[in-house]
Amino acid sequence: MDQIPQHFVIAYSGPGAEEKMIHTEDCFINLSGLQPGTEYRLNVVTVLSEGEESESVTTFVYTRSCLLGLLSTAGLEDYYENKLTLSMALEVNSSTISDEPILNMHSLPRAFFKKLMIADVNARSVKCDVSHEDDLCYEVDSYDTTAEQQLENRNYINPLDLITAMFLCSDGFLQQEMVLKMSMCQFAVPLLLPNCETKEITMMLWAMREIVKKFTPATATGSCVEERIVCHGIPLVSFVRQGKSSLSKSQVLNKMLSNPQQYHDTFVHRDMDCGDAPRSISDGLVEISWYLPCGNKNTDIFTQPVVVANLRGDIETFDKQFTFLSQTSAAVYIFSDEMSALQGKNIKGELYLVTDVAWKTSGHKDKHRFSFRYPKNVIVKRHNEADFVKTLRLSVSKTIENNPCTKNMENMENNPCTKNMENMENNTCTKNMENMADIARLCDIGIDEDGKDCQGARKAAFRITSNITDTAKFKEEQLPFQKRIWKEIAFSEKHRVNEEELSRRQQHFKMTVASEQFLGAVSVSDVERTYFLKWMRINLDNLSRQNLSELRDLYKELKIANSPKELIANLDGKISDCSLGLEHFLREVGQLYESACSLPKHSPERQQMEHLPKLCAQMMLGGFPIELVDGDASNIPMKWISAVLNELHIAVQSKSKIRVITVLGVQGTGKSTLLNTMFGVQFAVSSGRCTRGAFMLLLKVNKVLKEKLKCDLIMVIDTEGLKAPELEQLDNSPERDNELATLVVGLSDITIVNMTMENSTEMTDILQVVIHTFLGMKGSLKKPICHFVHQNALHLSADANIRDRNKLLERLNGKTLAAAKMEKKENITKFTDVMEYDDTNNWYMPGLWHGTPPMAPVNAGYSVAVYDFKKRLMQDLNKLKKGDTLIDFLKLTKSLWESVNSFSFRNSICTVFNSWEVEFNRKISMWTEKAENQISEFGRTDKCSMKDLPNLLTKLVRESNEILELEKNCILDNIVNFFEKQGSSKHPIGKFREEFATRAETLRQDTADKVQQSLHEAVRIKEEMAELDNIKSSEGLKEMEQLLSKEYDKGRDVRERIKRLPLKPVDEMFAKIFGSQRLEK
Repeated sequence: MDQIPQHFVIAYSGPGAEEKMIHTEDCFINLSGLQPGTEYRLNVVTVLSEGEESESVTTFVYTRSCLLGLLSTAGLEDYYENKLTLSMALEVNSSTISDEPILNMHSLPRAFFKKLMIADVNARSVKCDVSHEDDLCYEVDSYDTTAEQQLENRNYINPLDLITAMFLCSDGFLQQEMVLKMSMCQFAVPLLLPNCETKEITMMLWAMREIVKKFTPATATGSCVEERIVCHGIPLVSFVRQGKSSLSKSQVLNKMLSNPQQYHDTFVHRDMDCGDAPRSISDGLVEISWYLPCGNKNTDIFTQPVVVANLRGDIETFDKQFTFLSQTSAAVYIFSDEMSALQGKNIKGELYLVTDVAWKTSGHKDKHRFSFRYPKNVIVKRHNEADFVKTLRLSVSKTIENNPCTKNMENMENNPCTKNMENMENNTCTKNMENMADIARLCDIGIDEDGKDCQGARKAAFRITSNITDTAKFKEEQLPFQKRIWKEIAFSEKHRVNEEELSRRQQHFKMTVASEQFLGAVSVSDVERTYFLKWMRINLDNLSRQNLSELRDLYKELKIANSPKELIANLDGKISDCSLGLEHFLREVGQLYESACSLPKHSPERQQMEHLPKLCAQMMLGGFPIELVDGDASNIPMKWISAVLNELHIAVQSKSKIRVITVLGVQGTGKSTLLNTMFGVQFAVSSGRCTRGAFMLLLKVNKVLKEKLKCDLIMVIDTEGLKAPELEQLDNSPERDNELATLVVGLSDITIVNMTMENSTEMTDILQVVIHTFLGMKGSLKKPICHFVHQNALHLSADANIRDRNKLLERLNGKTLAAAKMEKKENITKFTDVMEYDDTNNWYMPGLWHGTPPMAPVNAGYSVAVYDFKKRLMQDLNKLKKGDTLIDFLKLTKSLWESVNSFSFRNSICTVFNSWEVEFNRKISMWTEKAENQISEFGRTDKCSMKDLPNLLTKLVRESNEILELEKNCILDNIVNFFEKQGSSKHPIGKFREEFATRAETLRQDTADKVQQSLHEAVRIKEEMAELDNIKSSEGLKEMEQLLSKEYDKGRDVRERIKRLPLKPVDEMFAKIFGSQRLEK
């Protein structure tokens, strides 16, 4: 058949279109110009050379839609139905830690997400790496090809298409994380997400729930506002396009929102990198961004907050989106060069036309109609771009100022989320994002959080949190295991005192209504449980932020005013009582389990609690951080943690080899932000709910990377800020810091020490305690790799950085050597004997923000530095030996915590003993000074002879021994009292009592030697001064002094003459006669 001359006639047509015909001799042909998502009828006839035709063969084909075509091009087709999850996105794989070039379009979504998770402001500009010549070819070809062929030819996708595709292929939790990172980068985020395949529109309310903003509006009080952005009533101003417009709407908005000294591309536009690619699925997308003032009128563009919405595409095509914006906006700005009447549109806010100067002179037929209705609402761009932007800003400012919502902002409630919608006026000013959802539903727009799982979880969380009016009272009544007995139990577990008695007292507490509701809500499917935990955290953070703001402001005032310590300590207690987070509920669950463990094995109450560790293990596998060290009691609930880790080991089918990365640092140095940026996780960073204690979080490792890193999971441990001001009033604050630091360093494979120039000394002091404790422990411990991260590092020269690193290492070596001497470890002489460290383990991070928050995006240099640091951490993990399992980690935790508690007590009594030692030395020094003065004045005020001076010395030596013995006995009494308060002889650390008694005796003996030496020295000087007085009274010495002075004045060397003197004076006596300057010369 192939040898017979023939050709084919192909006829095809779409619905309502004329039939087209093609003649070809090829068996394969590409049909161009087809519409996406359309059914076509094809007729194929074979024609032989003699003209004979075969019977017509008819078939129907469907072209791929724009959405499916783009998803296929981007490699996201499999995730359209089965969504990408946050756990999948956060998995550690080779692509997240390598700089391999982007070779094909399938890699673009991964590259975008990789950059977005580290808050890289260049995330939207990802493209394939091709040669410059190829780029030129694609540009030439694009003139004669269809949109689909252009997409195939280009090496990048329009950023808006890429963002739309990523959101359509992600679940709600991943969408939430993407929106949070986009907000940090000051990118516009999706408000209304279109699906061009199903024609559905979704309002992204849930996706924006995690965004918390802090800003300072121009109000009478000038107070700062910190709140979830979806709950705050901020005027919405919308920008849309009708027909054609010669102005780039997005570029105009970027200039309007940018400070003149710092331009930023909030909205994607055609002139930015990758912005010139044709859009195929993002038309109909509504993006929003916020302008939030910082409180400085000299730099703020708007003195009140405003939401700016940007509709992509023509309002004539996207009627639902325009209707929604018309109903919710305080003003709508229409960009158009061919304005037509808006028939049937109920626009509640102000309406403005924004156009080019050419429109005003064109005699457009509808110009007079628009001007008649809105005579002052035409904004025309003339030749000066700056004047045009200034006019637009002025118009928006007036809209905000005239909005009733802005005028009443000072009288708004702290939490608009609790307002009753039935009492709200029908005014766009009162609409926060939550209220706008009701209007969206009326416009047939779906809401992303209206799903069954999300709403069920929300109701479950609301049943618990709606009853919380007084936080302290709620904790007292509904979380009884965290009463005073809770801290007593923590102390007993640490020091093994009265454990049985406290366990019996603990069993009197029963499960409360709140605990029952909480356990019921987490005993559901994985998705609904995650939604519930998110809702609980959102609600509790809102409550804590509201309750703690006033207390924290008062705390700052008291600190500035140097108020009494008791007053500040009392306020610290109130702050602790008003603090309520998800960790408190999980602590209650843990204490319920621990209490049940002391019951008989077959007790119904105990069996009721057996499933709790498994629930917590499932939460950890879902990426939820779990508290390792109790942030309030400074203790590890060991039974609970052991059960959870054992269940976790079972859940991963014994594939539980882990690497541990921990971070330490003084409060406020950005530890949690560093981890969040590096790994894409969400440790608490809000000022309302900062990290307390230590939290552990698991990251899954990709199958390929498991072999290199020799582990299945990476555990990241975040710790509370050391030297926290709100904890410094507590008596055990230093002990608490030292315990926490020693534990997490001992557990880690890599320790990140986060520091600034201001607190480097404090961190080295803490590391000294850690090293000291390590050296005193028995058995082998890990030798963790130590990295120092210097935050907010200035642009110093390489030489300056080297000097700083050398000074840091010198301090660490000195402190290590001092600790080694105290523990009698002669083989330990430097810091690197205890922890792995070299000069390359220092990282200099620029400031987080590029500009002044809240409108500053993340500094690109910060993101790059964090990424480089992450790559180095993975390289270090690759060099380590085989990883420990979760069971090994648990064993290490138990032994290390026991050792830490023991050494913590030793360190605490060391601190107390040092204070006693200081007081001892102060008293002895005062006595010694008095005795030296008595010797110096001997014979001046009385008629005592120098022959009686030895008798005085004997008397003073006897007195010194008496006072030294008295002060030593005082220390011994203090030691006895201290140990009696800690639990008498049953205390396992009572062994230290003899050690410190010996130290007291050693202190007395050493001090006695020094005192007697000082007394003998004072007597010697007194005797020589007496001899000198006798010599100075003779005439011969005066003549000798005159002679030597003359020779000295002539420039002669008098030292030889001095050697020949019959008197051989010591330096002190000679200086008395001739002066110290002459002696030096």
